[in-house]
Amino acid sequence: MFSAMLLAISIVALAQFGLYYWRAVLTGVAAQPISNRVLEAAQLEEPDLRGKDFEKLAGLLTLTPELEGHGDSLGPVRAYYAVVGFLGSLSPAFSAWSEQERVLCARYTAVQVERRLEANLAQAASLRSC
Repeated sequence: MFSAMLLAISIVALAQFGLYYWRAVLTGVAAQPISNRVLEAAQLEEPDLRGKDFEKLAGLLTLTPELEGHGDSLGPVRAYYAVVGFLGSLSPAFSAWSEQERVLCARYTAVQVERRLEANLAQAASLRSC
């Protein structure tokens, strides 16, 4: 009985650590600056970036092709965005936190669009130099 309880506690602790690590990576990427060309392409302005802009930026990411083949999938970020949105709709106490987290997801997606554009431009420049 004790060993089963210890295993369950270890699994929960490992899952919690994994979630905190993933969110720290998400926050680190989202903290990077967003270029004006990405904001112009999405018809947004950085001070006015809202959580609802995530879908527009995710659509923009799907429009930019991945030339290198190692894509950054938005699957976990989409799931986090949906869960946070659901929690924000449950209670007004969660709504401010929920909006902050949704803006974090939108910023992450904007940075991913910027990274993909930079990678594509570098790939195109290397093809022209051949």
